Amino acid sequence: MNGTVIVLFLIIVGMTLVITYYAAKKTNSASDFYTAGGGLTGWQNGMAIAGDYLSAASFLGIAGAIALYGFDGFLFSIGYLVAYLVVLFIVAEPLRNLGKFTLADMINSRFDAKKVRGAAALSSITIVIFYMIAQLVGAGALIQLLFGIDYILAVLLVGIMMTIYVLFGGMTATSWVQIIKAILLMAGTAIISFLVLQKFNFNIMEMFTHMKTATPHGADYLNPGVKYKMPLDTMSLMIALVLGTAGLPHILMRFFTVKDAKTARSSVMWATWIVGIFYVMTIFLGLGAAAFVGSDLIIATNPAGNMAAPLLAQALGGDLLMSFVSAVAFATILAVVAGLVLTGASAFAHDIYGEIIKKGKATEKQQMLAARYASIGVSVFSIILAIFAQTMNVAFLVSLAFCIAASANLPVIVYTIFWKNFNTTGAVTAIMTGLISALVLVSISPSVMNPVAGAAILTGNPIFPLTNPALVSVPLGFLGGWIGSMVTKERDHKKFSEVKVRANTGGFRQL
Repeated sequence: MNGTVIVLFLIIVGMTLVITYYAAKKTNSASDFYTAGGGLTGWQNGMAIAGDYLSAASFLGIAGAIALYGFDGFLFSIGYLVAYLVVLFIVAEPLRNLGKFTLADMINSRFDAKKVRGAAALSSITIVIFYMIAQLVGAGALIQLLFGIDYILAVLLVGIMMTIYVLFGGMTATSWVQIIKAILLMAGTAIISFLVLQKFNFNIMEMFTHMKTATPHGADYLNPGVKYKMPLDTMSLMIALVLGTAGLPHILMRFFTVKDAKTARSSVMWATWIVGIFYVMTIFLGLGAAAFVGSDLIIATNPAGNMAAPLLAQALGGDLLMSFVSAVAFATILAVVAGLVLTGASAFAHDIYGEIIKKGKATEKQQMLAARYASIGVSVFSIILAIFAQTMNVAFLVSLAFCIAASANLPVIVYTIFWKNFNTTGAVTAIMTGLISALVLVSISPSVMNPVAGAAILTGNPIFPLTNPALVSVPLGFLGGWIGSMVTKERDHKKFSEVKVRANTGGFRQL
């Protein structure tokens, strides 16, 4: 066990705990707990969004995917980045103007119905759990590599820490941990990228020429088709990545932490620049790992390739750089899982408990208590699932969460804002059709079923051919919303007009 690793880990953990301590003093109401009182500025929230978005999937998973599969791994970077255009032009401003704490608040601004709120909360919690499994798998693999402790113990350690952040600090602590983590992550990635380019005399063409012979895939490494043999599989993955961000509840929730729609737009601009620069640098992380670490060592350390970035840091900068990169990766995971726990807890405490069970009459104290209990519940459930997902690539796990978000949440958001004939039945059917179809198709896909024993969760021939079902489940979500709205006569065009004005102006009070 490396002493430098321990010191850097303790510094990172100590820094985040100090933030949580001071944030706890300022978390006195439900608004403080859920949205930091709406007091973040554009650059602060933009960096926090980037911190939320640049998860274990981005840093560990994408680097590993590019290292092992070349161009096919870089598809994740492209999809994640382009997705912010959808967020910027369609979602950010209307969501901030219509919502309060959660996605369900935004939908209920048009349909004040418990079943709509319940369906939206269920979808949010499902996405949060899928996304959190990916983070915990990455954390477990990282700590197992560095400290030599058992994977299960590593996952439990991270689970306990993330729960502490949320229980005591709420959104304020989570936001500042994400801001600091985003700065550290960009710095670590820039250092590794510089060292990789230095090895190739800062000549990118020389780097690509070298990669044609540096891996077992040969020249095919730089072309699509190494991992995704079917063009439809590639298309399905990109649909999930590009459309999924606009439906991710922990990203959408961040737009409620600012005071108005103008600041929300500013947040997205800041986040897009930070995320864009980072994803360009993932090319150097992945190619560098393939060239200077090698696929054999990457797979031997972690079969899914999740440790490619730390191994590259060790190869180029020794134990010191590896310790720094690993500590940053750990902070990355802690920040993201804290945000996910908070989102899942908010969906339960605010939507299910506060609005459905207590019918909007829950006191501040009751909501806060329910949110803290829900935080513990979400954490425990995710930890249990993560223990069984050790061999799965974290970037792939996150892509499934994106698929559910694009299939269940995006259709109802788009219809709520833009379609006057959309109604309560349509909202419920859109969410449930997208959610159920995505889950069912994933469960019978090659991601879960594989004829090779140990290659997937179940042994057997897959029934559905695509590894990511977004190509089918996203259209089904939109279709479900359309059919649900058309088979019932409920229409409220006046309410739609009010929502349209509020979505674009922030409400009549701002006119």
